[in-house]
Amino acid sequence: MTAIRSTGGRIPAAITHRRLLALSVTVALLLPGAALAQTAKEKELEARVAQLEQMVQQLVAQQQQTQAAVVDAQAQVSEVKTAQAQAPAAVPAGKQPIQATAINASANPGTTFTYGGFIKLDAMATDTSDGRIADGSAGRLFYLPSAIPVGDDTADGGDPYTDVHAQFSRFWFSADTVTEGGDKLKAYIEADMFGGGNNSFAGNETSTNTYAITLRQAYVSWNNWLAGQTWSNFQDTAALPEAVDFVGVTDGTIFVRQAQLRYTSGPWSFSVENPQTTVTSYLGASRFNSGDGVAPDFTGRWLTKGDWGHFTVAALLRQFKYGEETETGGAVSVSGRFNLGASDDIRYMVNAGSGIGRYMAFGLGTDTVLDANGELHALDGYGGFVAWRHAWSAKLRSNLMYSAAHFDNDKSLTGFGVTERAQSLHANLIYSPIPKLDVGAELMWGQRSLEDDREGDLKRLQTTVKYSF
Repeated sequence: MTAIRSTGGRIPAAITHRRLLALSVTVALLLPGAALAQTAKEKELEARVAQLEQMVQQLVAQQQQTQAAVVDAQAQVSEVKTAQAQAPAAVPAGKQPIQATAINASANPGTTFTYGGFIKLDAMATDTSDGRIADGSAGRLFYLPSAIPVGDDTADGGDPYTDVHAQFSRFWFSADTVTEGGDKLKAYIEADMFGGGNNSFAGNETSTNTYAITLRQAYVSWNNWLAGQTWSNFQDTAALPEAVDFVGVTDGTIFVRQAQLRYTSGPWSFSVENPQTTVTSYLGASRFNSGDGVAPDFTGRWLTKGDWGHFTVAALLRQFKYGEETETGGAVSVSGRFNLGASDDIRYMVNAGSGIGRYMAFGLGTDTVLDANGELHALDGYGGFVAWRHAWSAKLRSNLMYSAAHFDNDKSLTGFGVTERAQSLHANLIYSPIPKLDVGAELMWGQRSLEDDREGDLKRLQTTVKYSF
């Protein structure tokens, strides 16, 4: 009888029904008298052969199924390994981008896009002692020290007046890329609606309250370099307190956004920024801007931070130019935040320098003044603020702020009608019923004083509803 053997997992030969039958017939012929017994044995053998053939077929089918499963599993493993190799590196929890790959076909490979902003409604009632702030002007929308009316002792601001607007609602868009070589690229643009109207029916409260878009920031960064418009390197935005007003501590705050080229390395950053000179004419007949500057404004900053808060020192070097006349100036700013446990912090800023006017308090003072011969002279100024923040609970917090600015005007050149100082006091309460939704109210008092000792006061109650996204 031929043996059944396995070669390479396959069965090359088997004892078939016909071969067994022929074998049984041969045995019957060779053994006379055993024909009947042999016939019974043949039937039994035939049944066993049929059973064996069925078992062999089952084994072959099982082997084929096993081989197909192995091939399929190997293909799945290969697909998983390929996907893992192509997938980006794991991102820490809470830092995941909106999407893992670029949604813009023209973008660099691996670019991710993010979008955000907030909707902010402001409603305020204002009372000024020496006349009303002009309707539609910036001073009606947020606290602006230079807009406080200053008249004589008989001036009367009349009854309080109310303004409601949503112009400081904001949106921003960012595109971030990390190249195969590890280079970090970022493009960022930000805007709000504080741009005024563009036709006779827009930008007023008569009908549509339509306002134009204002460019706030637009820059691109590559590793340590930044080019475009953003906050001045001379300004510490992280020290600003939380105010219901647009800025709050405007008087003593460095506040400038402008085009620049900046380099940052560790705690150090340096920039060259757009030059602009503000000028008070001889004896204060007028004030104006001069774009005649050639040399950019130079800034340098050093920063240190930790769980305790942060501390930073910045320096500014400027050249002023009007026509053929030039002058130089410089300033320093020290600021930071100091954490007092989990519920409180102190924020502060102190600024001083020659020709600091354009950078502080939204240009409350000018950088320079002209003398009778048309020569430029830098004006000295200083100011600052301090703010205390306290969290009453996870949803309720308040801020108490004081801010001031002072200018050492040469009255023989500026006259007595220019601003000598401004100060303000703010107290607010902000409630967040759910994350990203803020409802707040702020009481403020502000005062502007001239060199001739005239002064005007402002009192305001401002409320806001703000939703960030």
